[in-house]
Amino acid sequence: MTFKKPLIINQPEVGKLIREIRIFNQLTQEQFATAMGVVYPTVNRWENGHAKPSPMAMKQIELILQEMGEQGQDLLAKYLPN
Repeated sequence: MTFKKPLIINQPEVGKLIREIRIFNQLTQEQFATAMGVVYPTVNRWENGHAKPSPMAMKQIELILQEMGEQGQDLLAKYLPN
């Protein structure tokens, strides 16, 4: 599965998407931050709508969604605007 354009998801949807990805993968914010190469407060700000992930972080999130398979597609359908 390949996405044809970069993911562009606005707040607060991107924060909700990140939270659902974390929960699905049974990760804490700290564990998710480590996997993303950022610090815990960054993930916390993303989820709480105080910051938006950089384009590079969104690319990593896209890869995680691809690895999640059907569940990742379901999350995209839920949060990606038409």
